[in-house]
Amino acid sequence: MIQFILNNQVIKTTANAGITLLDFIREHQQLKGTKIGCREGDCGACTVLVGELKSNSVTYQSITSCISPLGNANGKHIVTVEGINLPKELNTVQKAMTDNYATQCGFCTPGFVVSMTGYALDGNKTTSCNDAISGNICRCTGYKSIEKAGFEIEQKLQQKDNNHQIEWLIKEGFIPNYFETIPEKLALLQPKTFEKTGVKIANGTDIYVQHADKMAEEDVHLLTDQNALKEISFTEGFCTLGANTTVTEIAESKKLQTLFPKLKQFLKLVSSEQIRNMGTIGGNFVNASPIGDMSIFFLALNSTLTIQKEDGSTRQVSFQEFHQNYKKYDLQEGEILQSIAFKTLEEKEFFNFEKVSKRTHLDIASVNAAGRISIENNIITNAHFSVGGVAPIPKYLFNTNEFLLGKPICSETVKEAETILQSEISPITDVRGASSYKRLLAKQLFFAHFIELFPNQVELKKLIA
Repeated sequence: MIQFILNNQVIKTTANAGITLLDFIREHQQLKGTKIGCREGDCGACTVLVGELKSNSVTYQSITSCISPLGNANGKHIVTVEGINLPKELNTVQKAMTDNYATQCGFCTPGFVVSMTGYALDGNKTTSCNDAISGNICRCTGYKSIEKAGFEIEQKLQQKDNNHQIEWLIKEGFIPNYFETIPEKLALLQPKTFEKTGVKIANGTDIYVQHADKMAEEDVHLLTDQNALKEISFTEGFCTLGANTTVTEIAESKKLQTLFPKLKQFLKLVSSEQIRNMGTIGGNFVNASPIGDMSIFFLALNSTLTIQKEDGSTRQVSFQEFHQNYKKYDLQEGEILQSIAFKTLEEKEFFNFEKVSKRTHLDIASVNAAGRISIENNIITNAHFSVGGVAPIPKYLFNTNEFLLGKPICSETVKEAETILQSEISPITDVRGASSYKRLLAKQLFFAHFIELFPNQVELKKLIA
């Protein structure tokens, strides 16, 4: 039996773990404030908060419930817009929205309110309230009024007492009183351990976009309760990340931030807050999209995958060889991705990630690219560049990387390497752009790596001359 807390109510249900959390909230519990919009995780109208008990306190994140399996709510606190209502007045976020005339038809408003409340509940936030609503779309109000409401909330939260966060938020009218009782209630739950049979699902951000109705009728093998698949570890010069590690967990890792000073800047380009909180790197890899952001990121790190077989034994494969053809990859029946590992960057190694999409946030790439490069005495000693959106698979540039070895770091080298890059790619014309446009983007992003990393050696005017 699935057990969790929905707002202030303990839920025990035998409903299929594969139905969407959104459908359970609306149809089983008749809580209609959580809206049905795109059913693809794009609009944010279905945003809810998921609270998980950690060290006697509850940590909250926003997710899109339309592409989340019900089973992943097991043992957690799920908060809908009804769950943040105060008895006799608007809560602080709702009041900021009305005071700034930030709602019109109101359809998207619950999602915005829940996302902003999630921002208030996150005691470790270093981003802005407007980052928290990067996954919410409004079609009639205009974002300036919503941004003003977000700025007002940020101002109020500057006074927050992080040592007594929940008490302060209750006192200031952000959340109702019952939030104080949630840690104790979660500790008393006896959540179900799921059978390891059926369709393997992590957090569902890909498979539920395409097959939500089918999953509602299937047995599902949920992977998110396997903590061993979520660890980030550093051993003997290597970083290993469990396949169930989310993009948010990567972005919040202090050690990874030290390795990649622009890590948060890079990962803000990946989807939206809600999807980053859900999307796993293993899921991104087996989605096998030619423009998978995390696939391109880790290809450039020259990574190795560990694959776990049904009997518990493992095998390793170079990530460069994992993707074989469009939506085909080296994963046999019964196998799952266990982890990915890469050698940590040394003093004279550099990394960069670039992405071009029609929207800055909450969008898939037209072309994305990443590069890891080592320099010694102005000579390239190692090079690993990847590019997405220009081939049937996430493309590791074998020939380009080989050419760069032993070459001086200068504009002429980069121009010659880009010519080889063009011979390795085969973009097609589709909704994200014409083939010629994607070739141009691949060229410009390749140049961008060197201009960003080596501005004194590589000059833009010489590259375009």
